[in-house]
Amino acid sequence: MSNKVNLIPETGTFYKANLHCHTIHSDGRLTPEEVKKAYMDEGYSVVAYTDHRRYQWHRELMADNFVALAACEVDINEHFKVPGDFSRVKTYHINLYDSKPEEFQEEKKESPLPEIRYGDYHYINGYINRMKEYGFFACYNHPYWSLQNYDDYKNLRGFWGMEIYNYGCEHDGLYGYNPQSYDEMLRLGNRLFCVSTDDNHNSFPFGDPLCDSFGGFTMIKAEKLTYDSIVDALLKGNFYSSMGPEIKELYVEDGVLHVKTSPVEKIYVLMEGRNCYKKLAKPGETVTEASFALAGSETYIRVTCQDGRGLRADSNAYELNGKEPVLRAYDMHVL
Repeated sequence: MSNKVNLIPETGTFYKANLHCHTIHSDGRLTPEEVKKAYMDEGYSVVAYTDHRRYQWHRELMADNFVALAACEVDINEHFKVPGDFSRVKTYHINLYDSKPEEFQEEKKESPLPEIRYGDYHYINGYINRMKEYGFFACYNHPYWSLQNYDDYKNLRGFWGMEIYNYGCEHDGLYGYNPQSYDEMLRLGNRLFCVSTDDNHNSFPFGDPLCDSFGGFTMIKAEKLTYDSIVDALLKGNFYSSMGPEIKELYVEDGVLHVKTSPVEKIYVLMEGRNCYKKLAKPGETVTEASFALAGSETYIRVTCQDGRGLRADSNAYELNGKEPVLRAYDMHVL
């Protein structure tokens, strides 16, 4: 009898999500209603409204075909090196997604913001842990745009995930793709998920080359399109992130990793060391599947694939116990 472990569930439906979005309630140009319409027109079913320093649940936008996730984006900045010049300021930007929007509503109206204590890892990790008490799970955003390096994130703990790609930051200075930061955190033993987002502010109209919508998205595999089902899938890691390509199937059977994708030029499997597994298409051709025998010494594996436009899709990282993947849901318990 074969031993098959689905890293992305076989059952359920993929729902397209933007997990980082700004509206007129902070520094975006569109109303929440306009964002909903624009994203639904592009095939999205989920949007997390992460306005700066302002927690909101746009419950009025919930529908049978759309989930509005309650959220906010908070920040912790270092002191200005040059007065008035934010361009040189290191900053932690953190999305807080609400797993229980019906609870602690009065406390959340206060928009619990962190103290400005840059570099105080004990405080930051404690803050993330305290937010769990209200049902929040935290995403570490765009480290490259934030001018951060290994020393700024090596001691972070308790995060649910991080942005491996941020489309708005890609516009800002080609700062969008952060695979090195993700691997460095994984190599530290920090088992967190990864997402691709827009971080849209919509300063430019749809169709403009500088429009920051529809470039980074997360494909969530859930049993149904409800708030609780989407949150459950996010906490279990049942999703992948993308700039365009699709990861259709991902599973390990009898020690062999199987990957099925939309047409791409490259399929890579990255791990703790510098070695990797890979399958590349011949010039002018594409591939849509690959299989790799696992050695048992990889520690973790994650899949990245790239199409002819240079756009990538990334799986979450999966810890290995020998040749068997260990699927770890995010722990929402307060430590």
